[in-house]
Amino acid sequence: MTTHLNQLFSSSLSRDFQLVHFQVGSEGRQESRLHKLLRFAWSPVQFVQAVRKQRPQIVHINTSMEWRSYWRDIVYLLLAKAMGKRVVYQVHGGALPQVFFNGKPLLTGLLRRVLRAADVVVLLAQCELQGYRDFDPALALDVIPNAIDAGSDPGDRPLAPQRPLSLVYVGRLAESKGLFDLLEALRLARAAGVEATLSLAGSGPLEGALRERVAKLGLQEAVRFLGPVFGAEKEAVWRQADLFGFPTLHQEGLPYALLESMAARTPVLVCPVGAIADVMQDGVHGVFLPPRNPQALADAIVRLDGDRALLQRMGQACRERIESAYTVERLAQDFRRVYRALLAPPAL
Repeated sequence: MTTHLNQLFSSSLSRDFQLVHFQVGSEGRQESRLHKLLRFAWSPVQFVQAVRKQRPQIVHINTSMEWRSYWRDIVYLLLAKAMGKRVVYQVHGGALPQVFFNGKPLLTGLLRRVLRAADVVVLLAQCELQGYRDFDPALALDVIPNAIDAGSDPGDRPLAPQRPLSLVYVGRLAESKGLFDLLEALRLARAAGVEATLSLAGSGPLEGALRERVAKLGLQEAVRFLGPVFGAEKEAVWRQADLFGFPTLHQEGLPYALLESMAARTPVLVCPVGAIADVMQDGVHGVFLPPRNPQALADAIVRLDGDRALLQRMGQACRERIESAYTVERLAQDFRRVYRALLAPPAL
């Protein structure tokens, strides 16, 4: 969400609207339980004070349909509505409302009232839009996908069929990202004669277990752990990779890593969850894979290793897709439309 906010504040939207940031989260700081409880208790008071001081016409809440974010952020939604403010409630992925409380009627009824309290609920994906419509047709809904500063075009990758295929994963090293499947697929592809390598860029709770699995599979010379990468270093990682291996099992919203990869002309091997299927087309920008299926992932690696011209065409299609629909200026235009609609006088 930090990336999303930085994009809005640096975009043309900030020329038309005065944007003020009220920080709710802790930005990953290490906090004791007591300090966290104190922050949760005091933050709503600070929010009320900030709203009274700044007098915004719109309160834009960025949240996700995950347990901690939901319970934290409904407080700010209800306070904003009690103070007579229009509210944009932007949901950055997570479970659909039908399943969020496992069908428990009281909690699901509360969720429906929370969503109805917002003046507009902004979603990332068309599949989410359909899910929310099925949950409650009365909800005011809009879809605004994430965006990216695509930077300068790195240009076509040279065809180099003799070079080992280079895969990369960029993101959190977590169980839900399908990384054990990616390692097994690499083993299978190499057993089939493909001299592929894999670079893992990021950190997380799964790193130790991944290193153990690499050793167990005998992939020490084929797998590199790069640690977290940022800025120019991350751009170089994308440019040097032929494929982004992303067999995620998580109910993603719209991952920035996907947009970064496509902007760098790096096609994607991915499970089509969340908004991913809105962004890329199977066989055009990469390959869609069934979840928990290392063999299907290995088959895709073998096929693309043998068709570097297809990889190049996919890379070109990836770049064109980002430039046509996922720029920061498009993001600014979408929220400009939403804000102006909320501020427009009611029709007579």
